[in-house]
Amino acid sequence: MSKSNTKGMPKINIQNLVVSADLHASIDLYALSNNIKFVDYEPEQFPGAIFRIAEPKSVLIIFKNGKMICTGAKTEEDIKKILAYVSKVLSKYVIKVPS
Repeated sequence: MSKSNTKGMPKINIQNLVVSADLHASIDLYALSNNIKFVDYEPEQFPGAIFRIAEPKSVLIIFKNGKMICTGAKTEEDIKKILAYVSKVLSKYVIKVPS
């Protein structure tokens, strides 16, 4: 019986997960950026607000229509923590919930 040759097999190491999410609500990005110091919003440059989170280290791009892109997380658990935190923060800046 021969041994399995694992030489040459790539080692897989997840460095970054990218996730999209939808809050199904319109967000006031101006108020968000004025009140949350980790949010940058310059609509002349880019239509989304950039929300930097220190722990777990990640960056979210949040659009007025409530759609978000999260990048930088390394695990599904991190994604869940990030989205729960951001959803709570953003709930104060909802300007319209579609019917």
